[in-house]
Amino acid sequence: MNSEQVIIRALKYGNFPHYEWPTTILEKKPTYIIVCSERGRKLRHHTKQEVFTMENWTLEFFSSELWFTVSGDVIDGKIVQYYCNINEPAIITDSLVTFVDLDLDLIQRNGNWTVVDEDEFVSHSVKYAYPESLIQRAKDELKQLQAIIQRKEFPFDGTMEWFIPRIPKQS
Repeated sequence: MNSEQVIIRALKYGNFPHYEWPTTILEKKPTYIIVCSERGRKLRHHTKQEVFTMENWTLEFFSSELWFTVSGDVIDGKIVQYYCNINEPAIITDSLVTFVDLDLDLIQRNGNWTVVDEDEFVSHSVKYAYPESLIQRAKDELKQLQAIIQRKEFPFDGTMEWFIPRIPKQS
């Protein structure tokens, strides 16, 4: 596996640190990056003031144009769960990827897609003073993400699965 490392840093609106973790670059293009995060990595959660050990390998997608991220948990050579954040487009540099998490999430478990954290979106829109235009944009982007998934467009066109062989076999 490529050994070029990058830090992923999620922020809350207003650029408040939320959480971060180290990962390895698999593909870097002008408008997106795909990374592989190791099982056992440490996720530093600034908001909760804790460090979590992640149990699964993940393939992750971050875009400097699109308003979502994609994380796929990989177990036994298959993506078993997708977790998508609605967020402002990522800022991608050589050693750091940052994005502003807007709380709305779309997850897929057992083949079913579900919107989660709508209550968090409402409370954080007040706490962090989201402008009305940002609130509407986040809602619109969630609908757009759902349409992208339904139409099986990039990166839900098999792109993420293409990288599964790059993950070391689990013992």
